[in-house]
Amino acid sequence: MRLIPTEEQRELAATVRSFVAGRVPMARVREIAGSDEPYDRTAWTRLSSELGLAGLAVPEEHGGSGAGFGEVAAVLEELGAALAPVPYLSVAVAASLLVSLDAKDLLPGVASGEVVAVVARSDGPLPAGRIADRGAWVLEGVVERVPDGPSAGLLLVVASTGEGRRGVFAVEAGAPGLAVMPLTWFDTTRPMARVELGGVPARLLGESDSGAAIDRAADVASVLLAAEQLGGLRRCLDVIVEYAKLRVQFGRFVGSFQAVKHKLADMHCVLEQAESVVRYAVWAADEAPDELPEAAAFAASYLGRAYFQVARDHLLLHGGIGFTWEHDAHLYYKRAKADEVMFGAPRVHRARLAEALGLT
Repeated sequence: MRLIPTEEQRELAATVRSFVAGRVPMARVREIAGSDEPYDRTAWTRLSSELGLAGLAVPEEHGGSGAGFGEVAAVLEELGAALAPVPYLSVAVAASLLVSLDAKDLLPGVASGEVVAVVARSDGPLPAGRIADRGAWVLEGVVERVPDGPSAGLLLVVASTGEGRRGVFAVEAGAPGLAVMPLTWFDTTRPMARVELGGVPARLLGESDSGAAIDRAADVASVLLAAEQLGGLRRCLDVIVEYAKLRVQFGRFVGSFQAVKHKLADMHCVLEQAESVVRYAVWAADEAPDELPEAAAFAASYLGRAYFQVARDHLLLHGGIGFTWEHDAHLYYKRAKADEVMFGAPRVHRARLAEALGLT
């Protein structure tokens, strides 16, 4: 078992860090968040084509790099630290699902970044798939919250195919009967959409019962989100530590106050635990599929609360300036809260973990 990032992964992370620092500074993040653009198209094109990041975990024969989730996680840590306005997380999850379903014809477009593919999976009742005239499938129903939904050129909709089965359907943006409505969401750095399916023609990918592939994709999504959260958590801690070294109050640096030092030490302990959890989960995604469900549930249950705790304290320790719109602290605070519940509240994942470990 190797949980320490390789030299290649560290170099990849450094490359992405340099790119986002130069191309997607926080001013650009705020500009995209305040506009009607769902993501930075120029940055996405360069990340996908020049750096080849969209297809990192896609096999080489399908236009990808044939790397693993360790490399994808390294990229996501840096993008999460910068709140980069690109749909990389959603595309990486969609690519992993397409690989599991052996959708060979769709993979090259996704791997090149030309097609922004997004998984639409409902936490509640699933949309219903039925066979209409001439044996074609159509979908009826709603998916309430789809991360990066407004960015999607291809939706991979998880829907019921009858008798308790679940299938994955490819739906092109602009398909008749499809309505993708952007939501007003408190985290403006990651757009959300409500997807309505009113008799939408769809293509079934793989088998009509693809429950195993869907569950694996959900676990992969939890692991990759945890990696992105780890990047944001680390950035929050780094920023507030530097601030504590510079800010003077009552004639002393605030970092010299015992209460502040203890809080920063607590935040550092959270970071160390979070990194261990994420490293294990990423390793399981690559090397130990039998351990992935437990590792994913553990990562999702821990990282959501951990990131929000550190982002909250990061905001509070900045004092009054942290509560202003001009400061970036509120962007991380809102991203942390949105991430905490994006794939289900921590209690949901704790229940999954307890069930997997036979503790219920």
